[in-house]
Amino acid sequence: MIDEPSAAAPRRDVLRAAAGAVFLGGGLAAGRVAAAGAKMSQKLVHYQATPKGPARCQTCAQFLPSPACKLVDDPILPSGWCVLYAGKAS
Repeated sequence: MIDEPSAAAPRRDVLRAAAGAVFLGGGLAAGRVAAAGAKMSQKLVHYQATPKGPARCQTCAQFLPSPACKLVDDPILPSGWCVLYAGKAS
């Protein structure tokens, strides 16, 4: 019996990349997404308009001053948060 590809497979790949970005501090996995030039949907990265503890978009390495994000579809609030959060190096 041959397994048919699952529709969840691409989503799973994106979530793995997102988890890698979190654990690598926004390193390789986030870089691959940015290099592709495509931003991810807010829903896919579980974006929320409120911070998660001290973690918030304005302290993320991917945050842009417009305010926007290198990796997530606009609009992004400075007080927001998503699973791609990567704190800025001090």
